[in-house]
Amino acid sequence: MPPPRLWNRDFALFFTARGVAKLGDAMLPVALSAGLLGQGLGAGAIGYALASFSVCFAGFVVFGGVFADRFDTRALMVGADVVRVCSQSLAAALFFGGHVVLWQICAIGAVNGVAAGLFQPGVASTVPRVARDVQGANGTIRTAESLTMLAGPALAGVLVALTSPGGVFAAHAATYALSAGCLLLLRPAPYPHEYAHGRAPDAGRAARRRTTYRADLAEGWREFRARDWMWGVILVWMVLMVTATGPLVPLTAAEIIPAHGAGAYGLVNSALGAGTAVGGLLALRARPVRLLRAGSFALFGYALYPAAVGAQLPLPAVTACTAVSGASVAFWGVMWATTVQTQVPGPVLNRVHAYEVAGSLAMLPVGQALAGPAAAVFGARTVLLAGAVMVLAVCGALLSVPAIRTLRRVERPVGTGPKTG
Repeated sequence: MPPPRLWNRDFALFFTARGVAKLGDAMLPVALSAGLLGQGLGAGAIGYALASFSVCFAGFVVFGGVFADRFDTRALMVGADVVRVCSQSLAAALFFGGHVVLWQICAIGAVNGVAAGLFQPGVASTVPRVARDVQGANGTIRTAESLTMLAGPALAGVLVALTSPGGVFAAHAATYALSAGCLLLLRPAPYPHEYAHGRAPDAGRAARRRTTYRADLAEGWREFRARDWMWGVILVWMVLMVTATGPLVPLTAAEIIPAHGAGAYGLVNSALGAGTAVGGLLALRARPVRLLRAGSFALFGYALYPAAVGAQLPLPAVTACTAVSGASVAFWGVMWATTVQTQVPGPVLNRVHAYEVAGSLAMLPVGQALAGPAAAVFGARTVLLAGAVMVLAVCGALLSVPAIRTLRRVERPVGTGPKTG
């Protein structure tokens, strides 16, 4: 049976909001790395700046999940965007002024992390409410985000060259403003299960307001823990964060920018975006019965990016490996997001998603913060090569767990989705 119709007014607005915000996010690593390196700071400073965001995001996203289940999800997402408009505007002013102190950038990163923690849980529950074809929606959004990753780094390199890193932060603030505007116009449908049971859209929220925050957190944790496939993936993912993903941006930036310049680093990041676009398109076409197994096999390609930089391959080879790596991660991401959004019931989806995001990213700031010290002891290239080996080990671990490997896809019930007009 062909997948249901994807595009409608609300999905188009949500698609635009995610795309423009991700364009700004894609520009940020180039601006942050070039800006801090231009201030005489090294890979350690980049890692600390990234970790300040990751720590606050991972620490706050669980509470954001409770808020999203209790209150108006759309309003929380708009508010988070507005906060980030202000914080990124402040960062732009600091870089334009030329007087940047690391603790200031870390503080701004922390504020952005809290705001992202409020925003992210709503993403998981919004997708099923604006699109009937959940996998198609995830694949389309991931492809668009990937194209922004292709354009974002190149645009960031141009803005840094023409103005300063402050120009990129100003543009980033503007993308959050546009995202907030699109979300303000959004009118998502009730949760699919609420259609099926004839419940009023706000009935569940009203009931949850009569419970305590602690009870809501506990319920979300029980739902998360009850799914072996979910916490199994998260445990394995925590290892990946420390050993590969966390050190990747600081150490690749520290290796590529001094040797080839910020433009080359932007080119590599653009290749990552091109690869993720391909991965998103492949995920749109593929309809595997066992999504996580297919995603785990695809993820083996992620090892190529750290391996290529660590092995000091020529820049064209690094670029090609990075593209394959991006495709691998994108395909996995669509398979994972679709699994979560179709396997978890609507009333607890925000909280369960928050727990899985928090678990996924809990060790990311550890990997980011340890990147500099580990590189100082072992060498950046050795750390990157070790990360590539750990990617292979993580993929093997995912495929070795029966609950992950054998989980079958769940299709959305026909006639219980959002409006198509």
